[in-house]
Amino acid sequence: MDLGLQGKRAIIVGGARGIGYCVAEILAREGADVAIGARGEDSVKDAVASLARYGTKIVGKPVNVKRAEDYKAWFAWAIEALGGVDILVPLASAGGGMGSEQYWQNAFDTDVMGPVRAVEAVLPAMSAQGKGSIVLIATTSVLEAMGGPQPYNAMKASLVTWGKQLALHHGREGIRVNVVSPGPIEFEGGNWEMIKGTMEKFYQAQLRQQPQGRLGRPEEVARAIVFLASEAASWCNGSHLVVDGGFTNRTHF
Repeated sequence: MDLGLQGKRAIIVGGARGIGYCVAEILAREGADVAIGARGEDSVKDAVASLARYGTKIVGKPVNVKRAEDYKAWFAWAIEALGGVDILVPLASAGGGMGSEQYWQNAFDTDVMGPVRAVEAVLPAMSAQGKGSIVLIATTSVLEAMGGPQPYNAMKASLVTWGKQLALHHGREGIRVNVVSPGPIEFEGGNWEMIKGTMEKFYQAQLRQQPQGRLGRPEEVARAIVFLASEAASWCNGSHLVVDGGFTNRTHF
């Protein structure tokens, strides 16, 4: 299948490791130019150097999505560096946790306003060219009560509704917006590796719910994200794709 990604220009926020890096890698391998951002300067440099082997244009700079003006300036730089933008995947997240009001504010600033500012930054360019693809990242925790009353779950749930609204509103401009909700994904240095080491009983309980007896891998989610972002998914708009290996106990009619 030709994904139609040759020469596309993609911006991946949170693209230095995990799912984000795998998204950037698949895009680069398919011939797209890619701009990546993440908080760590060294991790961004390493990711850019690694992706350069695919021969497309790869640029990257560190960015903190909670610093609104810096984040806007980063997007202006990324769009200029690529000569435009066709694909946006904002993956930066504050992660889970319960506690004081600070947890709520951190989740709101990162998991809601991060994507909001990213979308607002690319819409003018996408609208002007009459096409574009945006993939928002939620979580299976928006589908089922999991892990207690966490701000992360509530904030991610808002992206599902907002993504559909964006799809309906901007579809006439040739801009598609879809949402992907991954289940638990394990990789070196990731949250689930940390959970395995610090909350063994919780980790094992989640593992027992997996039909295939394992957690997912970053590339398994990344391939779904890239498909939705690509021309091969041209009639997918406003979709919510769950990528969890059958983890969630729900029937979707």
